[in-house]
Amino acid sequence: MKKFIISLALAFSAALPLQAQSRDLPDFTELVEKQGATVVNISTTQVIKGRRGGPQQFPFDGDDAAQELLRRFFPGQIPNHPGVPQEFKNRSLGSGFIVSADGHILTNAHVVDGADEVLVKLTDKREFKAKVLGTDKRTDVALIKIEASNLPVAKLGDSSKLKVGEWVVAIGSPFGFENTVTAGIVSAKGRSLAHENYVPFIQTDVAINPGNSGGPLFNLKGEVIGINSQIFSRSGGSMGLSFAIPIDLANDIQGQLKAKGKVSRGRLGIGIQEVSKELADSFNLGKPQGALVASVEKGAAADKAGIEVGDIILKFDGKTVSESGDLPRMVGSTRPGSKVAIQIWRKGAPRELSATVGEIPDEEAGTRIASRSGKSGEPPAANRLGLVLTALTAEQKKVLGLQNGLIVEEVRNAGTRTELRSGDIILSVIVKGSQTDVKSVQQFNELLQGVDKSATVTLLVRRGDAQTFVTIKGLSDK
Repeated sequence: MKKFIISLALAFSAALPLQAQSRDLPDFTELVEKQGATVVNISTTQVIKGRRGGPQQFPFDGDDAAQELLRRFFPGQIPNHPGVPQEFKNRSLGSGFIVSADGHILTNAHVVDGADEVLVKLTDKREFKAKVLGTDKRTDVALIKIEASNLPVAKLGDSSKLKVGEWVVAIGSPFGFENTVTAGIVSAKGRSLAHENYVPFIQTDVAINPGNSGGPLFNLKGEVIGINSQIFSRSGGSMGLSFAIPIDLANDIQGQLKAKGKVSRGRLGIGIQEVSKELADSFNLGKPQGALVASVEKGAAADKAGIEVGDIILKFDGKTVSESGDLPRMVGSTRPGSKVAIQIWRKGAPRELSATVGEIPDEEAGTRIASRSGKSGEPPAANRLGLVLTALTAEQKKVLGLQNGLIVEEVRNAGTRTELRSGDIILSVIVKGSQTDVKSVQQFNELLQGVDKSATVTLLVRRGDAQTFVTIKGLSDK
């Protein structure tokens, strides 16, 4: 009986029209035929100068076998005698797409960064030297230009309308294989990646490999909705986790690069962190949301607006800040000098503030590095948090620019329950929703008295140049 059912099912499937069997599978042929010519191959050359016999300037200096291999395959570029000046040509490949008929091309900043020569190859085999009009490393977007006319132009879409689960297509030059087409679906939107605060990445499972960087990501309408930028990989190749820059963001960057060769970004001058469930409870906030202000730069836009450490920013310019990663993108995309409304959560209630947004300088200046206390002798006993603390000296306060604080000399017993480290400086403590600056070890320990051992205590901590809130759950009975 089972065999009969299986055979009947197979027969029924075979009897279905081909169109019915494959109606849910997209056909990418028309898209590729119309848009393939708008995609270009980009090759760059960077000249690296070094000298044998001195400090190692090349990854294979001192490796005779590797040097011999390079001499065989790159004759004339690797000298045989030590002490002889040499030039190395570092070559790389990437992709891009044409956004104007007169030769403007969008790609990734990392594709052309530091290049001495940029060559663009079209699908009709013509090659052009390109000029880099501008790059923006924070979003990894670059605009380059070739001297040509009547070029096919890619149609730009609206990445805000993109839906998770939607089919998308990438065209590029993975490993130098020009005009390679790969397809997949949108896996997620608005992804935040480490050290990439200004881009709400589109995550896809499209096969993206080295050489695809800077190439377009199309929707089924043949519209560019992203620029392929990064992959997550343990092997160096595709593992089904690729990330694209939304075209709405890239198009804004393109306009600024075209107009003035650089990008202007808004700035508040604050340090923020994610609001965890424990932190939300500490601040009497109903649910984890917003961006917790861990530091405020003196004289910056936030300081002038009245934003304080411990505030939680819930809305910026009318937009909800669902998580901390939303805020840098919102502020960064705001034109410097704009006046915006900011909703904060302070002392258990929302407040409305107004701020005039500042501007991020081209290169953020360095800041001071905090120093350890260096005290000697027998340390005091640990408190209920398992911390051995000492007060800042007058000299340390002056060097660090602080009015108060306690140095964590040692973390005992509670090490598995806290992120605190030796050398951290505790600036304030939040108990039962009330925040208090700490000025002495005795005062700090008294604040902990009467606190239930199952309660969560939140500390504002200075670590190096950064400030962050740290929660500690579970106090000892001491």
